[in-house]
Amino acid sequence: MENQNIPPAFNAPQPSFFERLANSVIVKLGIILFLVLLLLIPMELIKDLIGERKARERSVSYEIASKWGNQQVISGPIIGIPYRYQYSVSTTDDKGKVKTETEVGQDYIFLASKQLHVKSVVEPEYLKRGIYQSVVYNATVELTGNFDELDLQKLDIKPEDLDWAHAKVFIGLSDLKGVKSVPQLTVDGQKLEFQVANGEVSLFEQTMAADWDLSGQSTKQRFAIHLDIRGSKSFTVFPTGNETDIAVSGKWSNPSFNGGFLPEERTVSDQDFEATWRIPSFSRKFPQQWKGAKGRLYEIVNYEPVYTEYDYPSTAVAVASAGQSVGTSTEQDMVQVNFLETVNNYQKTTRVAKYGILVVLLTFTSLFFTEIIKKQRVHIVQYVLIGCAMVLFYSLLLAVGEHIGFNWAYLLSALATILLIASFIYGITKDKKVGLVFSAILATFYAFIFFLMQLQDYALIVGTIGVFIILAVLMRFSIKINWYQFERK
Repeated sequence: MENQNIPPAFNAPQPSFFERLANSVIVKLGIILFLVLLLLIPMELIKDLIGERKARERSVSYEIASKWGNQQVISGPIIGIPYRYQYSVSTTDDKGKVKTETEVGQDYIFLASKQLHVKSVVEPEYLKRGIYQSVVYNATVELTGNFDELDLQKLDIKPEDLDWAHAKVFIGLSDLKGVKSVPQLTVDGQKLEFQVANGEVSLFEQTMAADWDLSGQSTKQRFAIHLDIRGSKSFTVFPTGNETDIAVSGKWSNPSFNGGFLPEERTVSDQDFEATWRIPSFSRKFPQQWKGAKGRLYEIVNYEPVYTEYDYPSTAVAVASAGQSVGTSTEQDMVQVNFLETVNNYQKTTRVAKYGILVVLLTFTSLFFTEIIKKQRVHIVQYVLIGCAMVLFYSLLLAVGEHIGFNWAYLLSALATILLIASFIYGITKDKKVGLVFSAILATFYAFIFFLMQLQDYALIVGTIGVFIILAVLMRFSIKINWYQFERK
């Protein structure tokens, strides 16, 4: 007789569509990828924050330079001699009769040096304001050389028309605030002091002039000019001689040689540098002598050193009264030495942030594989928290790096992030081995990014090969997983 107290058997309820959807590996993978894309938003906000702090540093740097002395451009010397010329002026009186009168005007003829030797010793240093700093320098500059005789026949000027007694020597310095002592010209055993020009002649950004009595009607003279100046970030020489030799030395381990000419010889060590140039006048945009054109011989297009591409503007041309063309030079006609900071925290932090989304993607992929292999589910909310911790790494790197430097900040930020995420993984899985393996994976990622930061010319190829190897390892692990089992379930 059957026991009627036994309850009837029944089938277990089948999971609903939403339950199967929630447990689907494919759906979860799609959500993880969507989360990675969503984390692009805070990553862009971090990049904006880096840009804002970098702009603040640049603003403070400009403020320091404005009080100390801006980037300096050394120019000259050039002799200027006043001369008289006659010209006709036609006027019409009340009766309509045209009357021609002869007037006497005054202008200048100019002569560049035949040989110019520039020797400068630059002493760069850091000047701090708060947490920011800027590179400034003190420099002594010696300009020596000689002038040749004027060829008045080419200029179509008679010697008696020249006011030899009121000749002047013009030199240029882009920021007169950086002048530490009055510049002096030594010629024929006498010393002449430079003063700010009255504006009648403006050959350079800031033009200084020294009176030089040439009553002997000869410009064939030797000269020596001493400058004691201050500046910031870059030291530039505008070669004006028919043959210009430039030698720059200083105690700085990271100089950048820009402008239109690379040094013929240079020596750079961990303590100092020395570089020399020899520049003929073939590329010069103004002649050896000219008359009339008293305007600027150069225009600064972009003072920033760069790491960006140069713009090559069209060259403006001023036509002198004798028919010569005096072109307007740019930085490409100058010799420039930039004093770069040995470590630029914002530049390196920006480079690290560019790899941010890649690190997040690789970390999520490693966590997803760990979840599949260990059969230990990780909730999507926990993925979100791990992603937030990884984004916070870059903000932590930026904030700490402003105070202790990039390398130490990177180490501390990476250790803090690795410990936080590894302990979180251990709390989820309760498996110490999983926590240690995941901390090793994260340490490998951050060490790889730091290694890329130290490379310049080979960063792209090393980074590409590194990502290729990581992808190969992930593909190898994926082979060991039977992905079709999840479809059957």
